[in-house]
Amino acid sequence: MSEPAYDLWYWPSIQGRGEFVRLFMAAADIAYCDRARSGDAQDLVEDMEQRTESGDFAPYAPPYLVERESGFAIAQVAHILAWLTDKHQLGTGDAATDLHLVQLQLTITDIVAEVHDTHHPVAGGLYYDDQKDAASKAAEAFREERIPKYLDHFEAALAVKAGPFMSGTNWSHVDTSLFQLVEGLRYAFPRRMTALAADYPALISCHDAVAQIDGVAKYVASQRRIAFNEDGIFRHYEELDDE
Repeated sequence: MSEPAYDLWYWPSIQGRGEFVRLFMAAADIAYCDRARSGDAQDLVEDMEQRTESGDFAPYAPPYLVERESGFAIAQVAHILAWLTDKHQLGTGDAATDLHLVQLQLTITDIVAEVHDTHHPVAGGLYYDDQKDAASKAAEAFREERIPKYLDHFEAALAVKAGPFMSGTNWSHVDTSLFQLVEGLRYAFPRRMTALAADYPALISCHDAVAQIDGVAKYVASQRRIAFNEDGIFRHYEELDDE
């Protein structure tokens, strides 16, 4: 990779929402510095505070991406990915298709929020152990109703073009994000995802095709890829998983 043109700010010990940005940049071979990982979480906190105090438009929360040359900062996963796609000319060239891809990316944002709420249905500030009963009910509804509803939507969208990717033969930010979504759901709900796998051949084909993108394959196999853990969004609690 060339000299980093961007600084990515996100928590250093989890994949979280930052991983959706990391995977896209790996696939596109876009060089960046993962600032909190090259430093620590306190560096992120201090950078956020400085941006809030600057009087400029500041990100509400990480992840956010900073263009080194201009100092421009942009936050929110879908917003970051759409901006990078346009800046690096990675779109389809068709405005309607590109807007539909952003629409799908925002739907991925929705399901990721629901994943988080399966283990923190009462309040994000409470420990999981303080809301286990509510989490059990939330996870059951998510497994039985919400996962199939979302995956049905993505499967139907993948059928619009001759795949394996959402826009056809060329990958997009949606495909790298679907890869991470499938990986995360498999980690958090392995039994449920195994039971559902046969119902979503296009989604699994998309996941597998993204895994073969050179930059993604190298990134996933490297030490830069943080392992899933029970501090992130996708968490595996045995009691929350079922077929």
